[in-house]
Amino acid sequence: MDRTNSLHDLVDHPTAEQLGEGQEKMAALVRQLLLELGEDPERDGLQRTPERVAGALTELTKGYHMKMEEVLNGALFEVCYDEMVIVKDIEMFSLCEHHLLPFFGKVHVAYLPKKKVIGLSKIARLVEMFSRRLQIQERLTSQIAKTIEEAIDPAGVGVVIEARHLCMMMRGVEKQHSAAVTSSMLGAFRDNVQTRDEFLSLIARNNAIV
Repeated sequence: MDRTNSLHDLVDHPTAEQLGEGQEKMAALVRQLLLELGEDPERDGLQRTPERVAGALTELTKGYHMKMEEVLNGALFEVCYDEMVIVKDIEMFSLCEHHLLPFFGKVHVAYLPKKKVIGLSKIARLVEMFSRRLQIQERLTSQIAKTIEEAIDPAGVGVVIEARHLCMMMRGVEKQHSAAVTSSMLGAFRDNVQTRDEFLSLIARNNAIV
């Protein structure tokens, strides 16, 4: 037996015994899908593919099992600070709900605190919670903004996402260099042009789309 393949199996490919009941069902469905595609699930390269896909899909959609309260985990702090807080270039990976193909890019988040701020790493965790689901970019953008608004009641929230979609790059129109940009502006970011322009200017500095 090839030692490299053996080690790869131990690290990367869970056995059926290691999978939960849901993953076992997914693996069976993937096996049937391979058959429908005209493939042989028993050939060397595909023998453990159903289990791999089930494990990967479980990880890629783990956001369904994450809750805002657990993600924030009390990392809300009362401070005397009312200037803009920005966390930019948060890496994001998600699955398009229309074709189950990946889209990926960067998320930029800003808010104007009144009395509370969020631990900076928790903003990245919120992005992960919503992106690790079957998504569309527009809804993802809105969910992040509304969740921050609900959590700390700031004077305003702004979220911008820049992403590339494999459903456009690999199929359909096959435009490899296209990118989608979406935004959600709440409170002062919607009502105050200067606030919005400051945010957009700051995230544009030294920043190229994906």
